[in-house]
Amino acid sequence: MLWGMEINDPKAIRALAHPLRLDLLDLLTTGGPATAAQCGRALGASQASCSFHLRQLGKYGFVEEAAPGPDRRERVWQIPRSQPELRITEGGPAGEVVRGELERLVAQRGLREVLDWIDRRENESAEWREQSDLVSAIAVLTAEQAAELKARMWELIQPHLLPAGAEVRELGPGERAVRYFMAATPLPPSGVVRDSEKTGGAGA
Repeated sequence: MLWGMEINDPKAIRALAHPLRLDLLDLLTTGGPATAAQCGRALGASQASCSFHLRQLGKYGFVEEAAPGPDRRERVWQIPRSQPELRITEGGPAGEVVRGELERLVAQRGLREVLDWIDRRENESAEWREQSDLVSAIAVLTAEQAAELKARMWELIQPHLLPAGAEVRELGPGERAVRYFMAATPLPPSGVVRDSEKTGGAGA
């Protein structure tokens, strides 16, 4: 999982496991520093709710206070400059339970975004309709080959990621933010049909 801070504290991982908190992280990553009121307007949530969740994210270092804006009564929040990405690492049995909670939430959000794209795709330009993709495939790999493929996938996308904490820049001509939702999910051992089984075996 990618968003560098590596965390394996179950409490810190659980602090992320809330839809609005993930939305806030996305918003601050792509839009730059913002107040709770600005976040609320962008996300359709109340200022009080955004303020609470930003403070919780700040408690574990996922966001920090930025330089105050024109209205010094309001906190301005940003992604820490020292946090180019976020990785969830092994954290023992308790950590794996809350990591699972977070991963389920991320998967649910990702699926909703895929379905949202399908619903609005016909209103997009032909250029971007052609560049969208939805792939479901089964590859037969060893664990070592899977690790190599995973590394190669990240190698391809890494140069294009917007680093957390970076200065927000205007998109150039033809540019737009594109969300990639990728998952590698090993099937149970019995989930792969062998060639001999597909053809009925020798002598069939």
